[in-house]
Amino acid sequence: MMKLNDLFFFVHVVDHGGFAAASRALGLPKSSISKRITALEDDLGVRLIHRTTRQFAITEAGTGFYRHAKAALIEAEAAEESVRRKLGEPRGLVRLTASAAMVQMALADLIPEIAALYPKIQISLVTTNRYVDLVQENFDIAIRAHRAELSDSEYVQRTLGFSPNYLVASPAYLAEHGTPSEPEDLRAHLGIFVDAMRPHKPTWRLCPQNDSAVDIPLIPKLFADDPMVILNAALAGTAIANLPHGLCWPPIKGGRLIRLLPNWRAGGTTTTILMPHRRGQLPSVRAVVDHLAKGLINRLALSSP
Repeated sequence: MMKLNDLFFFVHVVDHGGFAAASRALGLPKSSISKRITALEDDLGVRLIHRTTRQFAITEAGTGFYRHAKAALIEAEAAEESVRRKLGEPRGLVRLTASAAMVQMALADLIPEIAALYPKIQISLVTTNRYVDLVQENFDIAIRAHRAELSDSEYVQRTLGFSPNYLVASPAYLAEHGTPSEPEDLRAHLGIFVDAMRPHKPTWRLCPQNDSAVDIPLIPKLFADDPMVILNAALAGTAIANLPHGLCWPPIKGGRLIRLLPNWRAGGTTTTILMPHRRGQLPSVRAVVDHLAKGLINRLALSSP
């Protein structure tokens, strides 16, 4: 009969890409972990991992076994959590990831709130702008702000709402270059663009309230894929920027940025919380997600999706 601990060790070895890395992560001797994997392979009668001094590779049988082993561990954790929920408050480690801009706009305040509200929940926040594979990298939650529809059908998606983008510039920039009153005026202005959007002639798509969209090119001054870099460049008077409402509204209220062409929409982003199906069943994950959802809607001033 297989031992649950052996499944635990096997999953950690695969997740960390080797015995040495798993040993460091778990704080256990490498030899002890290797011994348990060998015992697991003997019980199954099949090799799960190819071991050499220079290379680590999971076998075809090991790949299929890993998916089921990981699911079994999550179910075991859910069973434990269901009992603990009846005895008291949610507990355990919850791992989440979000972009740097999302962290600075909202999570920097929300995470301490959650920590205070649920003393027995441990939170691990990883800030990164890259796309994260939640299952392979063992995350419970990802928060994504996106322009296009997400295609992550293997995840549970909780769409929170939509945030419009505003065209903004600093008073210093406008004093030097003038204030555009119509979209066509933007053609003579400098613009800041995200790197992923860099075509031969960078443009912004603007929409009036009840009419067709127009694509307006600006003179490219800066390309950046980090919203905070774009915000700081706009504040410094570098050029006009196209930024999410939640990021640029505080400096607009403070007079450090001016909103341009307020009768025109400049696109926007939808904020979604993603969870692996099984992880989303854990009480600790649900508690964190519920608090995040309420806080993000308020802080980002999201409209209904």
